Formats: sequence, structure tokens, C-alpha cells
Amino acid sequence: MTELQRRTSDRFEVAKEEEEEPRRVVEDDEAEEKPKDEQEKHSEEKMDDSNKQESTVKAAKRPALSAVQRVLRLLFGSLAAVACGTLYAAYLSAFHERKFWFSMRQEVERELTFQGGSAIYYYYYKRMVAATSFDRAFHELTKDDGTLAGQTINAVERLSLYPEVITSYIYRVSGSQDIVEPIYFYVGTVLALQAVYATALFACSWLMSGTWLAGMLTVAWYVISRPDATKVEQAVPLRENWALPCYACQVAALTGFLCNYIGLAAEHLCYLTVSATTFTLLLVWEHSHYVLFVQAFCLFVLDSLDLVSPRKLSDIHKLYVSSLLLAFFLHFNNAALLTSPLLSLLIGCGLARFLQQKMKKGPLVARMMKLFLHFHLVFTTAITFNYLVKKVVPVGEGEFVLKFLEVKFGLNTTNDFVSNFLVCQESLQSPGQDLFLRLTQTSVLPFYLLVLAVCGVSTLQAVYARFSGQPTRNVERQPQDGYVGERPEVAYHVFHTLTFGGLTLLFDGMKYFWTPYMCVFAAFGVCSPDLWMTVFRWLRLKSVHPLVLVRGLQAITKMIKSLILSIAVPTIICFSLWREYCPRVLADLSELQEFYDPDAAELIGWIQTHLPAAAVFAGSPQLLGAIKSDSGAAVTSLPLYSDVDMLRRSEDNYQVYSMRSAEEVYKILTSRKANYVIVEESLCNDFTLDQGCRIKDLLDAANGHVVQDNGETYTFSRHRRFCQEIKSNRSPYTNYFTRVFWNRSYHVYRVNAVISFQY
Repeated sequence: MTELQRRTSDRFEVAKEEEEEPRRVVEDDEAEEKPKDEQEKHSEEKMDDSNKQESTVKAAKRPALSAVQRVLRLLFGSLAAVACGTLYAAYLSAFHERKFWFSMRQEVERELTFQGGSAIYYYYYKRMVAATSFDRAFHELTKDDGTLAGQTINAVERLSLYPEVITSYIYRVSGSQDIVEPIYFYVGTVLALQAVYATALFACSWLMSGTWLAGMLTVAWYVISRPDATKVEQAVPLRENWALPCYACQVAALTGFLCNYIGLAAEHLCYLTVSATTFTLLLVWEHSHYVLFVQAFCLFVLDSLDLVSPRKLSDIHKLYVSSLLLAFFLHFNNAALLTSPLLSLLIGCGLARFLQQKMKKGPLVARMMKLFLHFHLVFTTAITFNYLVKKVVPVGEGEFVLKFLEVKFGLNTTNDFVSNFLVCQESLQSPGQDLFLRLTQTSVLPFYLLVLAVCGVSTLQAVYARFSGQPTRNVERQPQDGYVGERPEVAYHVFHTLTFGGLTLLFDGMKYFWTPYMCVFAAFGVCSPDLWMTVFRWLRLKSVHPLVLVRGLQAITKMIKSLILSIAVPTIICFSLWREYCPRVLADLSELQEFYDPDAAELIGWIQTHLPAAAVFAGSPQLLGAIKSDSGAAVTSLPLYSDVDMLRRSEDNYQVYSMRSAEEVYKILTSRKANYVIVEESLCNDFTLDQGCRIKDLLDAANGHVVQDNGETYTFSRHRRFCQEIKSNRSPYTNYFTRVFWNRSYHVYRVNAVISFQY
């Protein structure tokens, strides 16, 4: 090889080495960087693992914190509910003692505080407590021949005495005989039920709004509106004082059952509570099936408008039917439950649901037509079923109720005493303006109307969306999304309060079913973030450009919900109510009120000491209830306004205030087996302005003794008024009656067994 070739090959190797040198440097650099990347990647993986562990720990802590918050909220809310109920019962107890001076009265005077004829219920409780054998005493009540003269009745079924039966049983088995007197135990039980009543209203508003502040506002409104919300201040033993607390518990449990965002266990608990309270309500009050009919009608409307789950409605119908059947057997096969409108409505709904399984499908016009057919089918079936059942199981009250409604609504005029007597009852008349004035002064009516307007419009929007086929939102969302009308429990209370409000406009007595739930609904609306968000959504407060609200919207929304809506507004209302009405409520306890009827006490004392136990009394039903309770004597009538036979007996007793002859009155009283008749000055000399509703005016019209024509009154009787003429103590009245006792208020006459003709 030459020198030139050797140099050329050396240069080529050097160049090759120079070219390979950067590659090695790059490879060395890559080799050096590769462990660094792996280290960084490994460290990032470690950091990710640690972040995942931290997020997992946080995620595990979050449910625990929320669970603790829920438990604390439930605990404090429950304590607040129980405290409100307990304080209300304590207030009622102090008010009852202050009004009647109960602890300072004798037994007879205490029983006279049970006004309106309600003392008859306490008599049976007292009888059950004093009996040697509870079973035997209960059997005697089912075949009672010592109450109505000449008639054996089932007192448990006819007077709905299960509250007294249960209370007397608890008193006996609890060993309270050595601790408290029977009358105190009885009154305390009723007042304790009022505590349950207030607690149930608290819970109902709490369930709807999500905050127990709404419950406190509900109880505050209820307490200051109690003259229009409860009858416990009028007479303790009234059936309504047992039924209304039970119904409040039923409505609260039904509200929870209708909620879509509660758990399965809570739903089952609510369903069991609804079942138990529905059955208890049917057991303790003879008119409860009418109230449940109104409730079932509201649920029927919700189902027709596709606002409630069909599964839940089917479950509610099952418990209605089962409760009706159980109450039917425990009320000794009471035919009134089989012919009740509640059962007829349930039959109509069941048949319509079977025949119209696709009613909630189709376009808007088709669904409206299906809805009309659905209503027609349900009510046609219900009326037909009710008619057929009444043909198989005769009930004498149907014609009497129909005649009363015709007179009430001016569709017919009659001289029938019973119909006109019922129309003149205060609870069956239309309410006066003072009711709405009182509710406005307490601010519950204005807030109720505002909340009703918002919820009603939102409910109509939800109905239109469903009928138009729009997709429904997630039913399990939290109640802050601004669609308050889509919530089934809210829609139910909209129809519930509207229906009872309409009935209150017709019958003043229905205010006791409207006012408490008006308080619940108004307090829910004031304290509910969902309702306020619905209003904000309507006002388009969320329509601002998104970039402006990216960081502030959530904070502002939370602040509005937590501070202004859930705390500030109800707090201001509570403060204003406390400032204005707390002194008035406390003044009721300091004001000297004394209910005392010395003439009635003297009359009953004379009966107990001077007359035989076999004496039979005729008189006004209210007075006869007190006489039966205090003396145990048989009577000719009882203060039951839902019993046609009792009303006819009362009409016969009232004939002593008519313009009949002594012989006619004598024949009427002897036909009822009366030995003594009591004439009351307050009825005989009644000078009230409402002349058309006085007892003597009703009797004159029924007997045909007075006729009104073009505003003029014409009298056709040959005799003067009996109650005034018998006081003259002259013939022919002395031939048939002998006065044996009198004072300023009462005159007692013995019905002579042998007529003595003295001239």
C-alpha cells in the first residue's frame, strides 16, 4: 500500500470517528437523561398515588361528615319539635287551670266544665274505670240499656267510645289509680295529644322545607291562631280533640311517603305510620271517613295529572281499604263505612286504572280527552257503587243529609225541624269576615296566599310539561333546583289546603282542618330554598353571562339560600310575631277567667240527693249530657248531631218550648218514657237577634204555628208558649205536671203518672 493510500484511510477513519462522536455524546446524554425521566415519572406516580390516597381519604371523610351533619340536624330538629309540643301542652294545661280553676272545684263542678254535651263521653270513661272487670264493663257498653230510656244501644259504636275505652284501660293497667285522679288522667291524656298535634305539624313543615326553623314558625302561627285551629279550649272530651292529632300525624307521614328523595327505610317507616294513623283515625271518630275522602280525592287529582308515583298511590289505596275493613269490624259492622264516599271513590279509581292503563301516554289533546274520560269513569263508577251498596245495606242518613244540603245551598226550603236545626248550627254555617280578619292579623293568611300562588303556578307548569311530553327531570334531585311544583308532597299540600279552604268557605267547622295546614304550608314556603329558587328562576336572575358568574355564582347562591332564605326571612317573621303576640299569649294566663255555673251545680246536686236512680229526664241534649255524666240517670236524648234518631228525640224534648197544649206535650214526653222534664230559661226567653234560628222559632215553623209571608209573620196556634204558661202553676198544666225544683235558670217538673183534673 502506498503512502497516499495509507493517509487517505487514516483520514477516513478519523472522519468516521468524528461523525460517531456526537452520536455517542447524544446517546450518553440520552442514557443520562433516561434515569432522570424515569425518576421524575416514578416520583409523579408516587405523587399521584398519594393524591389518590388523599382524595380517597377525603371521599371517605365526606360521607362521614355529611352523615354526622344529618344526625346532628335530625337530633336538634327532633329536640326542637318535642320542645315545641311540650311547651304547647304545658301552656294549654295552665290555661285550662286558669280558666276553670279546675283543681279547686268539686267533682260535679269539674265535670260541668265539659261543655256542649261532651260530658257524656267522660261518663263512660268514668264507668269503665270504676268497673270491677274491664271485659265485663266493655260488654255492658255494647248492650247499654241504662242511657236511653226504653232503648238498648251499642254505646261503643254509636258514640265512638274507643278513646275512652283505650284511656280507661291504660289508666287501669298502668297503676295510676294511686297516683292521679281519673279526671286528671283523662284531661292530661287529651292535652298530651295536643302536644303530639303540634309536634306533627312541626315535622310536616320540616319534611317539606328541609329546615326545622319552618317547624318552629309553624307552631308559632298555630299557637296564636289556636281559636281557629283547635276545639280543646271549648270542651276537652270532644271527638275532634282525639281525631285532629291523629290526622296531623297521618298527614305528616303521608308527606314523607310522597317525597321522592327519601331513603327506602324512611319510606317504609312513613308507610307504616300512615297505615297505623289512618286506622286509628277511623276508630276514634265517626266522621273520619269524610275527611279521608277529601284526602283521597286530592291524591286522585295528583295521579290524574301525573304528579305522583302510581306505585305509591296504589299502596295508599291498599291501606285505605284495609283500614276501612278493620274499622268496619271493630265498629260492629257499621254500615256507614261501607256506604262511605271514600270506599266508593277507591272502587272507581281501581276500575279506571285497570281500564285506562295507557291514560298517561300520547299528545296533549289526546291526554286531555283521556283525562276527561277518566274523571267521568271514576265518578260514574263511584256513584253507581254507592247507590247499589245503599240498596243492599240500608242506611237512613242518606236522605237526611241530602235534605240538609238542599236547604244549606238554597236549593229547597223546608219547615223540617232537623234540617233547619242543623243549618243553624254555627259549625255548619258559612264563616264570617272575622275569621279572615284574625288570620290576616296573624300574617299567616297573606304568606299562605303568596306561597300558594308560587307553588300553584309551578305545579301547573309541571302538569303542562308532562302533558306536552317533555322529558321530566331527575326525580331524586335535591330540593334546591327551582322546580318546587314538581315535588309530589308540595303538589299534594296545594290541593289539600285548597280543598279544605273551599270547604271552610261553606262550613265554618272545617276551619279546624284548614288553619293548621295553612300554617304548615305558609311556613314551608317562607323557609324553603326550593321555592325561592323557583321565584329567582322566573325572574331570570341566572340569565347573566356565564363568564361573570363563573366564580361568584355558587358562593352567591349558597349565601342567599343559607342566610337570606333559610334564616333571615323566617327569623324576621318569628321576631315580629314574638314581639306582638307573646305578651297576648302570656296575658291569657294572667287574666282572671272563671267558668262557673252555680245553677247547674245546684240542679245536679238536687238530682243526686232527692231523686231515685230510675228517674228518666227530658230536656235539651246539652243539659242531658251533663246530667247523665254527673248523676248516671237515664235520659231521653243525647247530644249527637249525626244521628237522625237522636235528632228526632231532641225535637220531641224541645216541644216544651213550642206553642202546644199541655196534653200534647204530655203525650210526647210519656211516649219517650220521661219522668221529669227540665225547662231552661235561656231557651224559653231567648231574645237573640238571629230570630230564625232560635229553638222556639224552628219549632213554630215545623209545627205550622207560624207562617211568614212577604216579611209578615202570622200565628195560627190556639195555645200560648208552653214553657211560659206552665210557670203559672194553674190548670190544665198542673193536671199533667208538678213542679218539684226551680232556680234562676232551671225549672224541673214531674210528669204525673196519674192525671189529676183540677180546675
